[in-house]
Amino acid sequence: MFTGFFVILLCKDYLATNVSTFFLSHCTEGGKVEGKSKSLGSGRSMDIFLGIPFADAPGTFEKPRPHRGWDGILQATDYKPRCLQLNLVMTDTIGSTDCLYLNIWVPHGSSVSAGLPVMVWIYGGGFLVGGSMGANFLDNYLYSGQEIADRGNVIVVTVGYRVGTLGFLSSGDSGLPGNYGLWDQQAAIAWVHRNIRSFGGDPGNITIFGESAGGASVSFQTLTPHNKGIIRRAISQSGVALCPWGINKNPRKFAEEVAQKVNCPTDNRMAACLKMADPGALTLAGTISLSGSPDNPIVFNLILSPVIDGDFLPEDPSHLFHNAAEIDYIAGVNDMDGHIFTALDVPSINSDLISTPIDDVRRLLGAYTKEKGTVGLNNAYSTYTSNWGSNPSQETIKKTIVGVGTDYIFLVPTQAALYLHADHATTGRTYSYLFSEPNRMGGLITPYPSWMGADHADDLQYVFGKPFTTPLGYWPSHRRVSGAMISYWTNFAKTGDPNNGGSSVPVNWPTFTRSAPKFLEIHSDMDNNYVQQKMRMPYVNFWTRILPSLPTVVSE
Repeated sequence: MFTGFFVILLCKDYLATNVSTFFLSHCTEGGKVEGKSKSLGSGRSMDIFLGIPFADAPGTFEKPRPHRGWDGILQATDYKPRCLQLNLVMTDTIGSTDCLYLNIWVPHGSSVSAGLPVMVWIYGGGFLVGGSMGANFLDNYLYSGQEIADRGNVIVVTVGYRVGTLGFLSSGDSGLPGNYGLWDQQAAIAWVHRNIRSFGGDPGNITIFGESAGGASVSFQTLTPHNKGIIRRAISQSGVALCPWGINKNPRKFAEEVAQKVNCPTDNRMAACLKMADPGALTLAGTISLSGSPDNPIVFNLILSPVIDGDFLPEDPSHLFHNAAEIDYIAGVNDMDGHIFTALDVPSINSDLISTPIDDVRRLLGAYTKEKGTVGLNNAYSTYTSNWGSNPSQETIKKTIVGVGTDYIFLVPTQAALYLHADHATTGRTYSYLFSEPNRMGGLITPYPSWMGADHADDLQYVFGKPFTTPLGYWPSHRRVSGAMISYWTNFAKTGDPNNGGSSVPVNWPTFTRSAPKFLEIHSDMDNNYVQQKMRMPYVNFWTRILPSLPTVVSE
């Protein structure tokens, strides 16, 4: 239960000696703010602010604008709607165009906090969907920052940003340059930098973290020149700027399809017409196909994504890592991240009763290596079947397909980003991980076979402490891995070293370098054997060295 209210009323610091005094710190740049204070017992409490605007309601296909501010006291006690987006079955829209808000959790002990590290969360959802509060079960929101803030003694901020057509449609030129969702994120990070001291945070120690499209967004935010000096550290979970779905290199084609659906011309009048179109109609026009096959993998349908616009991203992300030279960086993936996609491309992998033909492996690899033709396919197939033997089991075939998808969509690009970060780093440190805690539904219900590892997004519940928030739904082993992840993440936010920061960890996590590409496998039963190196090196080598060296026979 919430036990009290407090107001940020004073425009100069007032540090109370006891948290029962609810008047703290500064006004924000927009005005005064009232939030909620929650007692956590043992002399600790949590100040929670929900729905603070960091920018004005954005114009259609325009960069975010500063908020005009407000008179009186803003009631920051409820989440705001997520940004306008498609519903899960893509038949209607949910959310609002007025959606650029953020939420803040501030922990306190016996005295009011000051100078705390700040962790800013960027949600995932394929750049199509998502919200700063996340999924909700009995008022338990997935992205509640309370457990991280309390256990790690850090401030947690979650931010909203535009997704789908309104966030990422681009004509490929100055008429509709795109990347509006990335500009929203950048505006939120800049707002935190300017205002977080009023909430007890250290503006010089901001860590951004995110998962999937949020992980890629974190990567983009470290690479753009527009965040120079603002971000101190960053964590990318299951997504980096180099992922094959991270950049749309031919955005014009889809922009013209959207234009036709909303009765706009596709000539030089297109951008002006689209800016005048109904936001709901534009959002509905941005539907993508969720049906895949081994020959046409679903990942290729994720085309509402960032673009190289010459501004936020001046050039290809692989050439921008010098901008992250002073940023400490953690990046990693789940060991079966690709399952969520390959199960749509090859549904038989989820069934013990239905055989998966060996040819499906060839077909999927053929699609991923299409531009290199038969030579590329043959090289890929020999790489992935080298340890099969003469009569591979069905489990081997199915797991190979998941491995192919995991490598291509997530793991190899993440490793490539880690190498580039380490190569360009000056003061920035680099850390690599593989999350392998098995999916909790493995072997119990479809679509989770008995051999399942960690599927895409399985890490979220542990990072946000759900085994502690809803203990009846988890085993002690789940609380161990959740506690460890929160300790690593918040230690890193404090010091740039996941091993040091006041929270004990089960295993020392070494840095990643090109000469010693070490990584930590994160699991509930970690010991020193979980520190390894050269993650899936034969496959990383294939995708980053062997395949690119082959002649291109089909242009993208």
